[in-house]
Amino acid sequence: VLASYPEVDPKKVVTIRNGVDTQEWSPIDDPSVAQSFGINGRYAIFVGRITRQKGLAHLLRAWSQVPDEYGLVLCAGSADEAGIGAEFEELVSQLQKTRKNIWWIKEMLPKSRLIPLLTGADLFLCPSIYEPLGIVNLEAMACETAVLATRVGGIPEVVADGSTGKLVDYSGDGATLESDLSTAIIELMNKPALLKQYGEAGRKRAAAEFGWPAVARATLALYQSLIK
Repeated sequence: VLASYPEVDPKKVVTIRNGVDTQEWSPIDDPSVAQSFGINGRYAIFVGRITRQKGLAHLLRAWSQVPDEYGLVLCAGSADEAGIGAEFEELVSQLQKTRKNIWWIKEMLPKSRLIPLLTGADLFLCPSIYEPLGIVNLEAMACETAVLATRVGGIPEVVADGSTGKLVDYSGDGATLESDLSTAIIELMNKPALLKQYGEAGRKRAAAEFGWPAVARATLALYQSLIK
């Protein structure tokens, strides 16, 4: 806003970010949900639509370099258009030819089933090449799950690099992104204790800064300052 309208007084520009219900989005330890999909062993998870901006093709190519001891759960549906959907399906199929621990859940899951999957994951993946804020990251953090995401859009405002997860850069070069993603995935999955630490810190950050009470307080404070 300030770049587009340089005459605006910066003191009059206030950002109040979106939030999540951190009472609803909270850890639920229920392995039976994962078992119902045949999911077993340690896994990372992606949740979102099948669209170019979500960087799914980059994630799947990166995953081909990840050791097959780690599983990948893809809660992905509603392809933006046929071409993107076909590309995604082909990349998933290629991975599944050599690995038994790639699970694609096509239907939109109710929170009662999605939250246990997020809780049970070692790592939440957000490989977006464009993202205004990234509510999915907040939902994962609220479920006490570490996050690996790209440093684009509003994601760095949500995911604290080195505290609640890890961020990788994206400069427009897909091959570099894929290499950096696979390196980061391997590094993090090799450190369960660090992932647990990131998850716990993420839950605290989500509740303190992005829970609805915090958003409401910020909104109220702005109105009160204007009334004065």
